[in-house]
Amino acid sequence: MSGKEGGEDQRRPLTKLAQAGRRAEWTSMPGQPGGIVNPPVWRASTILYDDVAHLRQAARTSTHERLFYGRKGTPTAWSLADALTEMEPGAEGTMLFPSGVAAIACALMAVLKPGDQLLMVDSAYDPTRNFCEQMLRPLGIDTVYYDPTLGSGIADLLTGATRAIFLESPGSLTFEVQDIPAITALARDKGIVTLADNTWATPIFFPALAHGVDISILACTKYIVGHSDVMMGSVTATPALFPAVQRSAYLFGQMTSPDDAWLASRGLRTLGVRLNQHRDSALTVAQWLSGQSGVARVLHPALPSCPGHDIWRRDFFGSGGLFSFVLEGGDEQARAALIDGLDHFGIGYSWGGFESLALPVDPARHRTATRWEAEGPAVRLNIGLEDPADLIADLEQGLARFRAARG
Repeated sequence: MSGKEGGEDQRRPLTKLAQAGRRAEWTSMPGQPGGIVNPPVWRASTILYDDVAHLRQAARTSTHERLFYGRKGTPTAWSLADALTEMEPGAEGTMLFPSGVAAIACALMAVLKPGDQLLMVDSAYDPTRNFCEQMLRPLGIDTVYYDPTLGSGIADLLTGATRAIFLESPGSLTFEVQDIPAITALARDKGIVTLADNTWATPIFFPALAHGVDISILACTKYIVGHSDVMMGSVTATPALFPAVQRSAYLFGQMTSPDDAWLASRGLRTLGVRLNQHRDSALTVAQWLSGQSGVARVLHPALPSCPGHDIWRRDFFGSGGLFSFVLEGGDEQARAALIDGLDHFGIGYSWGGFESLALPVDPARHRTATRWEAEGPAVRLNIGLEDPADLIADLEQGLARFRAARG
């Protein structure tokens, strides 16, 4: 099911989602015609060999996508990794991890060494910052944070020690859109590796490698799994960088369980239709919020009023279900009055599942290169698969509680 003509894969993204990772060797029995639709769950720790010579031979050859020891994976995980690789044009391979944070950590360790400098976007996911400060810095790897709106102006921050630039577009809490093509073009010219947390858009709405990124990272916990029941991360890399990513994963002993890989593969098949629904519902809710009393502004890249909208419109094929809005005045108590009484929104971390979530966020304490100033406290919403009319009615009552508490 390659769909390739003349070496180029002609399939469109939705077709890839349905077909990717379903190689015949993972879905059929040798010597038997036909096969099953989904690769089965292969659970294994010990792999048995015919004899000592067989064992010795296995140890001398590549273990990639070969049964060797359970830590190196089984066809269940390989099929998912293969599918994620197919979603990123220009990718060589994908490694799977037990969480998105583990994926970020291993990707950074694959390309950095003591004495290097990392440029980290100031709007990055908070655990990414924590890893830089609490793990990389003590190892002698310096992290310099930069304004997410810099674009090619990031050139002014480069030094002879700059080894990598980390991007996250849009940002996790405040949704600034980065000029990724400008940054990656500059980095490539200087021999600097670029890594991007592409969880918000996924390769469906933003094929990162096609925009010049060297290493694309997903918290598969979110949209890939889609059902809020599996923790997983992935790192997909170019031919030049994949060997380093693979080596880092193997040395740190990172892997995912076959059962989790199977669940993620199942979620992947519906990613396209789910993303479209998240996109449409989130836009409906965001547009409604934009005109409501008590709302100062809505931070959603697909809205013309959002900074970075022009870059988003140029580079992205769609928008996710995650965005924030800033309240007009009020305090923590007034914000809590809005959130606590919501019926259709859960209160919890993560996002990308079928259920809607509301979370109080405070971006100011996660910034060092830029200053976050707002008219009031902020709320981040994950718009799930519920009817947006029900979500709007729920938020309407929440905003009424906020205005009453604000006074």
